[in-house]
Amino acid sequence: MSDNSKGSARNKRPPVRSAPFPSAPASNARRRWLIQAGALASSSALPLWVPRVGAQSQSTLNALPRVALVIGNTKYVEAPLKNPGNDAKGIAGELQQLGFQVNLKLDAGRNDMIEAIRAFGGELAKKKGVGMFYYAGHGAQLAWKNYLIPIDAIIEKVEDMQAKTVELNSLLEGLIKAQNPMNVIILDACRDNPFGTKVRSQQKGLSQFDAPPGSLLAYATSPGNTAGDGDGANGLYTENLLREIKVPEAKIEDVFKRVRLNVRRKSEGQQIPWESTSLEEDFYFLPPAHIKKLSEAEIEKAFNEELAVWEKIRDAKAPGPLEEYLRKNPSGRYSELAQFQLDRVLARQGEKKIEAVSAAANPFTKGTARVDTNFKIGDSYSYRELDLYTKLETRNFRNVVTEITDNEVIFNKGVLITDLFGNIAKLPNGNRYSGAQFFIPEYSVGKKWTTRFKVITPGGLTNETDYEFKVVAREQVVVPAGTFDAYRVEGQGWTNLAKGGSLNLQNTYWVSPGIRRVVANEIKRKHSSGKVLNNERQELTAYTQQ
Repeated sequence: MSDNSKGSARNKRPPVRSAPFPSAPASNARRRWLIQAGALASSSALPLWVPRVGAQSQSTLNALPRVALVIGNTKYVEAPLKNPGNDAKGIAGELQQLGFQVNLKLDAGRNDMIEAIRAFGGELAKKKGVGMFYYAGHGAQLAWKNYLIPIDAIIEKVEDMQAKTVELNSLLEGLIKAQNPMNVIILDACRDNPFGTKVRSQQKGLSQFDAPPGSLLAYATSPGNTAGDGDGANGLYTENLLREIKVPEAKIEDVFKRVRLNVRRKSEGQQIPWESTSLEEDFYFLPPAHIKKLSEAEIEKAFNEELAVWEKIRDAKAPGPLEEYLRKNPSGRYSELAQFQLDRVLARQGEKKIEAVSAAANPFTKGTARVDTNFKIGDSYSYRELDLYTKLETRNFRNVVTEITDNEVIFNKGVLITDLFGNIAKLPNGNRYSGAQFFIPEYSVGKKWTTRFKVITPGGLTNETDYEFKVVAREQVVVPAGTFDAYRVEGQGWTNLAKGGSLNLQNTYWVSPGIRRVVANEIKRKHSSGKVLNNERQELTAYTQQ
């Protein structure tokens, strides 16, 4: 049991008026807010409606030149592989069909790889286009750095990698120097025994690495794990990638999410692809001719359909319905929660899922952390609320776990109810929520997600809320309960008021691995007239976890 009673809360008002609760993400929001200003909602209960307008413009990335370097290494002396050549040729062919200028290298030695990477960076610097680097073959890690292994590399000891292989950083440095707007790096380089029986790697697979700005970095399997060469003409990962990149109008993140799901199910959890992203714009391998401006009625219809599906499957005990939802909505409003439920269902069916190896000592990543959902009766979390303008404490409250169900945590005998991640199911004022993913099961820097849900007031009025979130940093946050290593999440949302006008909602919150509730949360609500309604911070003052 851990107990931290520093900064005990004073009960100035009855406890548990509300819970620490975020209010929103930051990107194209100003435009949407101005469009929605003045629209009416059905109630003044907060949070209210934050409609997502279908006035999205076509991403400029899709009109840029496309340049790709594809390498497939098969003919290793010590540990030959079967599929990288086929994988590389298949990817090169598909990329050509998708408008990429492709340089294909098969069974490349070190000098050939270095020259091809140098030329690739030079071409991107000249054309300022979208870059795609794909590598299939052996790879390994040493001292947290990743190395791609040429076919002519004779490795007598692990330390030989630095001089006889190609370090991933040499590629990344060239891409940064090119200053092109977007790059995708795909590494199907996680085979076992990269040096045959002569040398054993100190760590398996590739090391976790955060994507550089404006890029997406994809591994065939999670960091620190290995993948087989495959039994068919292509490896399992590339087989699925070849299929998904041909799906029309699929955003690039959705392509890789579908690949991950398919590979995971086919391998029974023993190979789970992994990505890190810092992309800010939408990119499509097969972009739509134009992005349709959805009417409010169309937006509402699509949301209600997705919500209806989610409410049917949220407690599913079989994987099928959850998989179907995730394939249709890989970045859906409930996709993070659906993925968590799928994890639980598959674990109960005996799947032994591999996990990414994430270490604090790795200087190239901020890591990945799963939320601790192991609540116990008696867990207690005390908070104070500050006005960020006056710096004065306005109230404090304490939430104590009094009951736990399969999917919910009940505080103070039902006054407050949340899911296992802190998302509200019921507030002390009686408002109930149809489902939300403000808080998610797993955090890593660069991760983005959306949510939309309904709020039902005790009087029967229904409102809707819509948000976008992004994990922007991992940092130390200081609150009265102590100093915590935490992920900082920023968001923006929008809501309309029943009496006219709208609210711009800005939110920042901090979640810390091992602490089951939010550590700090800042909320600012601003009316479309320009008036700030509140600007407050809730922070943990004391906690006890059984």
